[in-house]
Amino acid sequence: MSISEIQKQTEYKMNRTVETLREDFIKIRTGRASTGLLDHVMVDYYGTMTPINQVAQVGVADARTLTVQPWEKSMVAPVEKAIRSSDLGLNPATSGMLIRVPLPPLTEERRRELTKVVRHLGEEAKVAVRNLRRDANEQIKKLTKAKEISEDDESRAEKEIQKLTDNFVVAIDKCVAEKEKEVMTV
Repeated sequence: MSISEIQKQTEYKMNRTVETLREDFIKIRTGRASTGLLDHVMVDYYGTMTPINQVAQVGVADARTLTVQPWEKSMVAPVEKAIRSSDLGLNPATSGMLIRVPLPPLTEERRRELTKVVRHLGEEAKVAVRNLRRDANEQIKKLTKAKEISEDDESRAEKEIQKLTDNFVVAIDKCVAEKEKEVMTV
């Protein structure tokens, strides 16, 4: 494996870490309705636990209300039960085939708890990026030991990996700051 391959692979993995962080942030509830909020809710679909978006159409009615419309009439009750028993603290109301999910406003205390969760997820992402940096540096050291690259190449490559790491840590901090602002906005 060459230095450029190691760098490309490391950059790709760091990028995936940031994308995963953004996906995790979508699941964190803010004051606004978002269809991504229900993505991790699982419904008992004839004995198989299935994501809600595979058994129903999830939409946004207004800023504080989600709508869920199961594709089968028999799935209305299981979908409602899954939303109610999720860790989101939501109380859906059913009218015929349509389930309305009003999002109650967040309390100041709950907002502060959510910012702690956001910071924790950000810190985990930074740790993942640093672990990727360590792995890349170990691969580079192996190339040096095997006399495939010079020590100068090794130090240059390690500096490049460090630049990558710094850029991704800044990107993670930016994501965390944006999400904290979003959570704290009333």
